[in-house]
Amino acid sequence: MSSSPSRPTVVLGVTGSIAAYKALDLVSRLRRKDIAVIAVMTRSARELVGPASFESLSGNPVAVDLFPRSKPQQIEHIALADAADALAIVPATANIIGKAACGIADDLLSTVIMAATAPVVCAPAMNVNMWNSAAVQLNVKILAARGWTMVGPAEGRLACGTDGRGRLAPVEEIEAAILKALGWSDDLAGVPVLVTAGRTEEPVDPVRFLSNRSSGRMGYALARAAALRGAKVTLVTGPADVPAPAVGTTVRVRTAEQMLAAVTQHLPHHRALIMAAAVADYRPKNAAARKIKKSGTATALELAENPDILKYASVHKKAGTVLVGFALETDDLVANATKKMKAKGLDLVVANGASALGSDDNDAILIRKGGKPLRCGRQSKRDLARTVLDEVVKLVARPR
Repeated sequence: MSSSPSRPTVVLGVTGSIAAYKALDLVSRLRRKDIAVIAVMTRSARELVGPASFESLSGNPVAVDLFPRSKPQQIEHIALADAADALAIVPATANIIGKAACGIADDLLSTVIMAATAPVVCAPAMNVNMWNSAAVQLNVKILAARGWTMVGPAEGRLACGTDGRGRLAPVEEIEAAILKALGWSDDLAGVPVLVTAGRTEEPVDPVRFLSNRSSGRMGYALARAAALRGAKVTLVTGPADVPAPAVGTTVRVRTAEQMLAAVTQHLPHHRALIMAAAVADYRPKNAAARKIKKSGTATALELAENPDILKYASVHKKAGTVLVGFALETDDLVANATKKMKAKGLDLVVANGASALGSDDNDAILIRKGGKPLRCGRQSKRDLARTVLDEVVKLVARPR
């Protein structure tokens, strides 16, 4: 897999329907938008269309084996699942739909489906009687209930010579569903957006530090989502538990003071600041130059207050710069987040509870300047990032 992490990646599952050749057009359409495509072909699909065609159009090797000898060090289905910003199954036979619905994983594509956490777009294509069968209809309902996006099938003349529903949906409709799943758009095209992410670590001595449980997932999801919408993203990140997305510019810092310096440098050149980093409120006043040894008695640690980066940004920003903050609260979520918005002159605050730390999902409330709070409900951080950016788009569009 040679796709660049700086652009979205679609893992395309191709199964044994006569419509498999139409997936080649889909690959071409996605590549014209600079979307990386990695094809995973079942054995039946390879009987209908040669892998070389997909390799030529995608620029990536086609994945066919669960245990490829060429990659003994890699768990192929996990690597593919992790690479996917969206998983598309085009065309999808009754067989793969049934496997996915029942949790069967007995080949490369079905194991990728089992391991993937990315949104799934499924475009069925089969004989009309197969499509109308009780088993297929039940399986489709099961997958739709799990969040899969079903596109088609369409009605028309089928390869078997009959007429009815079962044709692969038009490729442009499938493409539109994939782009929606990716969060791909151009509503932030060319807009410079500064995102902070991760946590800060404040040294106590050379081997210890004060920090928090932030994983960096939320900030990274925001940076990635902004880039997918065309923004020129600068990511200022402290330590995190997951790899940083490859966006326009990445600046790595460790402490709150280093993050303040980076924000100070980059803020004047950006239209919006999304401050998702979990910055330590305090730091040791005097970090020890050597490891502090046990002495048998209690040791006091004197703390100093860290700079308030958002407040600094509010005072020093250019007119019209959009400021987005995060409020992690254990009680009175809306009241405390609203107070933070007013105190720091923010345009938007994402309020969440402590359960969001280290988690893959969130149950946030958006506190909007001049608007009612928006309760987002429990959703993935990927989806929350899109919701936040929907609000940022509105704020950026305001006259300066």
